[in-house]
Amino acid sequence: MTTNFPIHPNRRQMLAGLASLAAVGATSQATAQGGKYPSKAVTIVVPYSAGGGTDIVGRLMAQRLSELWGQSVVVDNRTGANGVIGSSFVARAQPDGHTLLLVVGSHAVNPVLMKSMPYDTDKAFTPITNIATSPSVLVVQANGPYKSLADLLGAARKEELGCGYSEGQTRLTAELIRQVGNLKLTGVPYKGGAPIMVDIIGGHLPMGVTSVLTALPHVRSGALRVVGVADAKRMALFPDAMTFKEAGLNGVESLSWYGLFGPAGLPEPLVAQINQDLKKVTTEPAVQKQMHDQGADVTLTPPAEFRRFLASETKKWSLVAQRGGIAAE
Repeated sequence: MTTNFPIHPNRRQMLAGLASLAAVGATSQATAQGGKYPSKAVTIVVPYSAGGGTDIVGRLMAQRLSELWGQSVVVDNRTGANGVIGSSFVARAQPDGHTLLLVVGSHAVNPVLMKSMPYDTDKAFTPITNIATSPSVLVVQANGPYKSLADLLGAARKEELGCGYSEGQTRLTAELIRQVGNLKLTGVPYKGGAPIMVDIIGGHLPMGVTSVLTALPHVRSGALRVVGVADAKRMALFPDAMTFKEAGLNGVESLSWYGLFGPAGLPEPLVAQINQDLKKVTTEPAVQKQMHDQGADVTLTPPAEFRRFLASETKKWSLVAQRGGIAAE
């Protein structure tokens, strides 16, 4: 004879909870072993225009990961509000690894310059890795009056000069240069890096802060000259360009970084798998060369290290904004 004893509601909830945890554990184990992910197409949201540096890196990663995973990996350009629109879309996505976000340094700067945002940058995303870094550069007209960083700094100490910028980090980089060098610089905002290059080439703007990828085609064509590199060391791409430290401006370092995120709550085994799979595809000599030719160094930092880097970036640029009297808008 079978006797059915009633199950107390609390015990029923406990059993349900244990069953749920067991299911999650099984899923996590399968994911960690690479058996379940990805189970469908993966979307990498790039919240900037097609053809830019982030888009180029995103499409390179998408192609290689698609080959490795045997699943379609597509780049979705969701532009607007300096990356906020696309980032907001990912923040609302399911944390199953099938919707990822690829952003640059402005992601950590937006909270400094924007009063209101639809998400908490620190809590709405799971940092996966910093794929690569590339220093910001200061460019001038190739045939203009400034042949070196020393020439430019000397002039900017005597007279007011405009410096173009296109987004949050380049704006604060220009401000950092002004502060450390005690220069008479006036920031000139643009909606993108391309129009800055056009105005410098045309002689309408003395200088601009931009990314290596934006400047490189114009440097190779002979229209622009990179005079300053915001990094601790010179770049092989621009061997004649001084670092700001060499010019006496200690602390002027600004890295354009390409960070990969998932929505908040992305399971650790998934984060680990994506990180490891990115390491597999970026160790290929062809990928290394392509990144190097674009002035980027592959880094692929662990998630914890990437999270610490993000916190340090936000703190650094917050101080620059405070010193410059730049308020969030």
